[in-house]
Amino acid sequence: MSPNSKITLEELERRNYSETTTRAYLHAIEDFACYFNRPPDQLGPEEIREFAAHMFHERKLADNTVGQRVAALRFFFTKTLKRSWNIAETPYPKKRIQLPVILSQDEVARLIEAASSPFHHTILMTLYGTGVRRAELTHLKIADIDSQRMVIHVQEGKGRKDRDVMLSPNLLIALREHYRSLRRKPETWLFPGGKWHTADYPISTKVAWYACREAAQRAGIQKPLHPHTLRHCFATHLLEAGTDLRTIQMLLGHNDLKETTVYLHVSQQHLHAAASPLDALATFRNRSQACEAK
Repeated sequence: MSPNSKITLEELERRNYSETTTRAYLHAIEDFACYFNRPPDQLGPEEIREFAAHMFHERKLADNTVGQRVAALRFFFTKTLKRSWNIAETPYPKKRIQLPVILSQDEVARLIEAASSPFHHTILMTLYGTGVRRAELTHLKIADIDSQRMVIHVQEGKGRKDRDVMLSPNLLIALREHYRSLRRKPETWLFPGGKWHTADYPISTKVAWYACREAAQRAGIQKPLHPHTLRHCFATHLLEAGTDLRTIQMLLGHNDLKETTVYLHVSQQHLHAAASPLDALATFRNRSQACEAK
């Protein structure tokens, strides 16, 4: 590890950044240096702008990804090198607001039932039944399942925040069957890794990806689908069932209620709460009355 990387790592750890963010920041700084084939401390705003344009136009990276890498470079220059940062010279890319893909409850049921193995079946049930992120799923421990209070403790979620989510009775039954089916009873991890799920470390997030992708193919679901889709479905279906936004915000672990309001745009209940003004035009109103007269 280079001196710059070592100092950056120390600064990240001192501020208690998560392992995922730490890896992403170090990778972004290394990638920046490799692109110009020079140490990152010899580069500046002009190279950052060129690198951001390269990520957009050549690599076709998403705006959120580019934004995170620019944030990593800002951290490096301001915290590691103690240099000033001019936002006007190196602005963050503008984010596009994209609505999430939502499956109907019937589609979710088909997806779960199409799981390629009982292990994947339980993973899909847990993702949808709790709304946890895939990284949070992989770090669930047996001790996090509180069957007395019927909650699951999510420890050190995004932003290193703990929270509780509901434990469905059906999910509890599935988790108990899952535990009994394991060849080696785990002491710590709810979803142990390894080929036969007997390892002393948890599964990787890729396992959740594979579980979703294979089940979607088997179920014939054509919509773009990944583990986070089930988190979106969890929130949207709760909203449609009458759960208030503040409760959904707490269950999802969102910092700001604005993050949660996106589900108002995809909830059928809220979309259908108002009639289209098209139906109020005389042409269609008269047509409707004629049909009723018949």
